[in-house]
Amino acid sequence: MTSRLPALLLAASLLGAGAAPAVEQAPAGAGLQVDPLTGPRSRLPRDWIGRSRVAPDTPILVMAGHADSQNVAGPGTRGEAVALRGAAPMYRGITDELYWNIVVAEEVVRLGRQRGLTIEYHQPPFRNIRDGDAPGTNWSAGAAHAARGGYALEIHFDAYGPDGVGSGLIPAMHRPFTLIDESLARSFGGYPMGFRQVLGGPRRGISLLEVGKLEGRLEASLRDPALRASTVRTIASRIVDALEVGLGRRSAPTALTSPPRTVGSVPPASDPRASSGGE
Repeated sequence: MTSRLPALLLAASLLGAGAAPAVEQAPAGAGLQVDPLTGPRSRLPRDWIGRSRVAPDTPILVMAGHADSQNVAGPGTRGEAVALRGAAPMYRGITDELYWNIVVAEEVVRLGRQRGLTIEYHQPPFRNIRDGDAPGTNWSAGAAHAARGGYALEIHFDAYGPDGVGSGLIPAMHRPFTLIDESLARSFGGYPMGFRQVLGGPRRGISLLEVGKLEGRLEASLRDPALRASTVRTIASRIVDALEVGLGRRSAPTALTSPPRTVGSVPPASDPRASSGGE
């Protein structure tokens, strides 16, 4: 399979049917347990604070989660609409999660460049690379970028139903947590630093952002041609806003040095699965 969705398909997904109505957006730094657009946030206790400052021109690499793992282990969630309601996939041959990961990641890069960020998008050469550390994969590209001092961010949508946890940042583990990590966590929520015994991406220096569970209002807004463009732009704008705050390029809506707010936890025996490890 080719490494990129057809350009016209992506354009159509963003344009929708004419002018897109606005979608409801949560106030930045609101600390909501359920966001009006992206749904429930992770209720797992966040046990880290991002305090390390980064240069305003730090290069950012954005990747679409599961872009190199289709038709192999860990392709990402199909989403509630496809898996439970019989809807057709957004694009044949890939999971709906990957489809939306790509659309959002590319919009983040487009908007970030428009705002003057040093930001790039990585697309793997193939969709089904069995060795996650092979040249060109998200893991290898992200690890190399992080080793050079850049910030690597992989976009995900979480699993639907009880397998999903909710929106939030799973931070990279290769260096002290940064103000970028903290800003993204304040906008989307945060996961524990050792979530699932530390996932492959964070072990390699890649922060994983779960935008939200691919279900309910969020998925319906993405699939609705009349709401699609504004939904994608709202999500991408929230991500870029958080990046700008973390880079020190704009003022934070709330102080970034106060302790994180723990809003709950799950029983120790449970094993919540983020879409970053499969469906």
